[in-house]
Parts: sequence; C-alpha cells; structure tokens
Amino acid sequence: MSYVPIGPIHPGLKEPLRIKLKTEGERVVDAEVDLGYFYRGAEQLARGKPWQKVAYLAERVCGICSDAHPHTLIEGLERIVDCEPPLRAQFSRVIMGELNRIHSHLIANAIWFLAVEHETLGIYNLNTREKVMDLLEMISGNRVLYSWNIVGGVRMDFKESHLKKILDNLAEVESEVYRYRKMFKTGALLGLRSKDIGKMTKEEAIEVRAVGPTARGSGIKFDWRTKHPTYVDHFDFKPIWRDECDNYARVMMRFDEILESIKIVKKAVDELPDGPIRKECEIPRGSVDYRYEAPRGELAYIFETAKHGIIKEITIRTPTIMNLEACVRYMFKDSPTIADAIAIYQTIDPCIACTERVVIVDENGNRQDFRGVHTVLRNLKPFKSKKKDR
Repeated sequence: MSYVPIGPIHPGLKEPLRIKLKTEGERVVDAEVDLGYFYRGAEQLARGKPWQKVAYLAERVCGICSDAHPHTLIEGLERIVDCEPPLRAQFSRVIMGELNRIHSHLIANAIWFLAVEHETLGIYNLNTREKVMDLLEMISGNRVLYSWNIVGGVRMDFKESHLKKILDNLAEVESEVYRYRKMFKTGALLGLRSKDIGKMTKEEAIEVRAVGPTARGSGIKFDWRTKHPTYVDHFDFKPIWRDECDNYARVMMRFDEILESIKIVKKAVDELPDGPIRKECEIPRGSVDYRYEAPRGELAYIFETAKHGIIKEITIRTPTIMNLEACVRYMFKDSPTIADAIAIYQTIDPCIACTERVVIVDENGNRQDFRGVHTVLRNLKPFKSKKKDR
C-alpha cells in the first residue's frame, strides 16, 4: 500500500488543490482531496454592499460561469421584490445563458481530451469555443465578464446584426460538435480511457448529491431549467441524461447538452419578442434561497437583503463542492491506473476558484484550516434570518 500525491501544482490541474491517492501497485483504491490553496473570500466581501456591487463581484466568482452567478443573484433579488422582467429580457437572458453553457462545455471537454493526451480533439474544441466567445464579446462588449443582467431585465439590447451573426456562428459550431462527438464515440483509444472508467452508479450519485452533467451522466434526470418559468413556458425544455455512469457518459453529456443549447438559442433568436428590455424595481428587505442550473450544475445563492438593496448576509454553494465528493468517494475507487485519476477528475469539470469562498470559524471566532471544508459545504442549510438589521 502506498500514497501518490497529485498537486497542488501539477500539469494536469488547471487550478491548485491536492489529491492524495491510496494505491496498490498501479490501482487506485481510495483518495482524499485537500482544499485551501485558492481562498478569495467573495462572500465576506459581498456583505454590507449594495446589490449592484455584489452583481459585479458575483460574476467574478467564476470566470467560466460568469453569466450563471450574476444570473442566479439577480433572479433571486427579483423573487424578493416580486418583479418579473419583460419577455424580451427573459429571452435575452436565455440566449446569453446558453451561449455561456456552450463555451463552458467546450472548454471542459477540451481539457479532458488534453488530460488523456488527445491533443487534436482538445485543440479542435478550443478553436470552436472561440466562435462562441466572439459572439459573447460582440453582444456584451466583453469576452469573459458580460455584466448583462440587472434587476428588472438586462443592461443592453440585441441588434439585428447580432442575431444574424449568432445564427451563422452557431451553425458552424453545431456542425463541428457533431464531428467531434463522432470522433469521440468511435475512437478506440478514447474508449479505453473513458468507458468503464470512473464509474459512479445512480444510487451513489444520489447519496453524495452530485449535480449537473456529472449527475446526469449517472442517470439522474434532473436539471433546474425544468423548474425555470422561462424555459418551461417558452422552450418546453427536457433534461438530457445518460446511464453509462462513467467518463464516457460525462464527456458525451456535454456534447449532447451543447447541441440542445444550440436548439434553445436558435428558438430564442427566431422568436425574440419585441418590447422593453427592463423595468424599474425597488429592492425591499427580504431573504431568498434561489437555485439555477449553471454549466457545472446546481448553483445556490442564499441571501438576505436590508433596506436600499444592501446584501446583509449571503452564502453561495457552487456545483464543484458536491461533485468533488462524488469524485473522491466513488469515481477514483478501483481505477485501473494512476494515470486515470486525472482523467476522472477532469470529467466533473472542476472549478476550485468558485469553490473556495467561505471563512470557516470555530466557536471562538478563529479561522480554521480548509482541510475538510467540502464536508461543511455539502451539508449547507439556509441561514436563519435575524429580525434586527446590522
């Protein structure tokens, strides 16, 4: 029995964390993850600030999900004020949200292909992602941070030239994704690195509360978009899922979801209603627990507002904290080789930057170490609102 450390700095890790593999020869029998190398304290910074500043901070929690975080915060605020944005704004949010999902899934699969040293498909996916990034930059003026959503609607409107360019670029993206999907599906060497590797059954996924494509790759038929009024009322959205429960399923899930997102964006562009893009809303005191389907899975914003739209308390739970535990407890076990560990880890599309945000303190108010912080966050419950303002 021996231990093999991976990280915190490692060519196969795009962000720092430490994976400790327990091995028998080349076979991995158990694993443990240490966090604590990338703390930024976003929640601490958000407390006591107006919602406008917190919206800018939220999109900086994760550069890849930079639409999903402010989207979740803003729609949570709209639940407090009971403000429904104009229909054109709702469709605009769907377009930006799905474009964000497409580029996130493309980079996730690209990193997986690079992890198994299939550089051709890795670079192909990154090149295709550039076409989506060009659209996001054209629409919002920014490549990564879009500042698109505001309470009551969206900040800017589409031009007719934008809509045509969206359809043209997505036609190319769709054709290329079908090609990459076929290459992955039929590639013999890719099959050896993905099929029956990193297995996690549906029951195990439910036990650790896995979310997003990681959970749906194990047969869980749930997506928060099925609970979202815009998707339900106007797009007849149905979640995509697979039952292979392995690396292959999780990579294929993202290809399938890209194609579904392209259909949604095309429909939103074709049926984009006329009308205003926002309306004025005053944020009162209140609290909310709001969840949205980010590219990686369930994203939860639990917060309370004071008068004038000040964010009084806030807790954010990102998808990676759930999926990391799924990876450590089930996917790593009985991996054929140590080399498969990085490939398994990359199939959950981890984001460590958005995971490490919370200050954990003991009863004396002293900050604790981050080892084991995933257990604390996994069991997160909404805070109890205090009647008295700070």
